[in-house]
Order: sequence, then structure tokens, then C-alpha cells
Amino acid sequence: MEFNNFPVNDISIRAATMGSGPLVILVHGWPELWYSWRHQIEPIATAGYRVVAPDVRGYGKSDKPKPVEAYAMQPLMDDIVGIIDACGEEKAILVGHDWGAPIVWNTAALHGSRVSAVAGLSVPYRPRPSVPLIELWNKIYDGRFFYQVYFQKEGIAEAELERDIRMSLRKIYFSISGDAPSLDSWLDRPATATLLEGFVDPPVFPGWLTEKDLEYFVEHFTAGGFRGPLNRYRNSEKDFYDLPLMGVARVKQPSCFIAGSKDVVRSFVPGRDGYANLDELCDDMRLSRIIEGVGHWVQQEAPEEVNSTLLKFLSTLA
Repeated sequence: MEFNNFPVNDISIRAATMGSGPLVILVHGWPELWYSWRHQIEPIATAGYRVVAPDVRGYGKSDKPKPVEAYAMQPLMDDIVGIIDACGEEKAILVGHDWGAPIVWNTAALHGSRVSAVAGLSVPYRPRPSVPLIELWNKIYDGRFFYQVYFQKEGIAEAELERDIRMSLRKIYFSISGDAPSLDSWLDRPATATLLEGFVDPPVFPGWLTEKDLEYFVEHFTAGGFRGPLNRYRNSEKDFYDLPLMGVARVKQPSCFIAGSKDVVRSFVPGRDGYANLDELCDDMRLSRIIEGVGHWVQQEAPEEVNSTLLKFLSTLA
């Protein structure tokens, strides 16, 4: 494995790269890095693919533009297309987790000629709501805490998370994993609550995240901060009005969905299974897998299951 810097979309994107063959781009979520795919890169490359796992803009050693709007969906999609161009390819297979999933779903739907297949982890491709997503969350969680609402005001979440980055990451990574207690009470707190209240800092971390792994994340977030990563959440209205086909255009390419049965994303809307009707906007959903007992960090918590499912999906594309 080696690292390359790709000049794309007027910024530089750092990425881990390995292998040769059809291009597969692995797109991480919040608050993560290319490193979240450490268990997937070599198996996919060994199977005959050229793997590129970038630090998304704002993260790690990629550039970190300051404006909030630099983290809207359009420039994030443009970054993916730019990586495809920089690799000298016409198309790529895209795989995304957490925020990386909407990035790859939307790139597949809105830049269809550049994407040959797509897999989303944790977050399905969902129909366009009638109002910007942040308005929906404000309505659903009226008078209660919801982290995406809390993230809207610049500087507040940054200050909380950067006060003790090691503790913040330990709490976030553990508390929405499959090893943690239910988050039902965390989603039912007053609007005055903060993100880390109610999260657990475990005395011993589960084996899927070693001290070395944690140190890698801590080092990079200490250097880069949380502003860029949090700015993604501050573009709900811009995305809604700038991209009228987002959540309308169908994903026509072969697609795949993987998630943990205990992922908190599944229960964001009370009384509704967020993983029902996964193929609602996908014309060729070839595989879907919900891994029992696993939480949000699915490709880190259950790498063997995720790898076997992704490789099975890739084998259907031949």
C-alpha cells in the first residue's frame, strides 16, 4: 500500500492506494479517515482491483477548505469524479460508509456515466424529503436533542469535541458500536444536552479498535480538528435547493447495501425501520446484508463479513 495526493477540484486529496485492475474508491464517513477501510483495502486489491481510499476533504491529510459550503454534496461528488479522472479512468466502483454512503449514492445517481456500481454501508439511498433534512430533524426531535441539529451552530460542537480528542473519539466509537448499551435514552434527551453526554468511555475497548488504531485517529484529528468534518452537516438546505434530483434520480447501476443490525441510523425516525425497502430507489440491488449484533462501524466491527459480502458483490459485476 502507498499514499498518493490527487489534485482534484482545486484541492489536494490524500489517499491510500493498492492494487491494479478496475478502480474501486472507498469513501469514509464521520468522524473517520481512510484508515477506517484498513481491513478492506488489501482483500479487494488482492481480488484484482485498484483500490483508492481517500481522506475526504476536511479530514486527515487532505486539504481543509474553510467555507461551510465547501462541504456541500456537489463538491464532495466532484471530488470523487476528480479522483476517477486523476486515475485515468472513465468509471469506478464506489463504496461508502456513513456520510460516505450518501456521497457515493448521489454520485452514482447524478453522475451515472462515471460509476459502474455502488455499495452503501450504514446509510441507504432514500427518497427526497419534502423539506431540507435539517427541517425534518427539527420537527421530529422538537424539544429534544438530536446531534445533527446540535452540529448546526459553528463552534459549539467543535469546542466540545476538541476539548479532549482522545476521550471524544473513544466515546463516539464505542457508544454507537454493537458492543455498547442501547442508545434509545441518548435519542430522548432535552434539546439543551450535548453530544457526549450519555456516551460511555469504556475502561477496556472492544478488540475491533486497538490502542494503535485509536492513536492513528487521535493524531489526525488533533492535527486537523473537527471544523471541516462538522461542516458537512451544515449543508442540508444548500444540498436540498442546489440538487433537486438528489433522492429523485434512481440508482440504475448494480448496487449493494451492508449494515449492522444495531446501527443507530436504523432508528433515527421513531417507529420506523430505517433499513426497510432498501431497493426503493435502486433498480438493481444485487445484495443486501444486515449483520446481526453489529453497530455503526460495520466495516471495522465485522471486517470478515463485510469483506465477503463486498467481494461477492464485486464478483457479480464480471
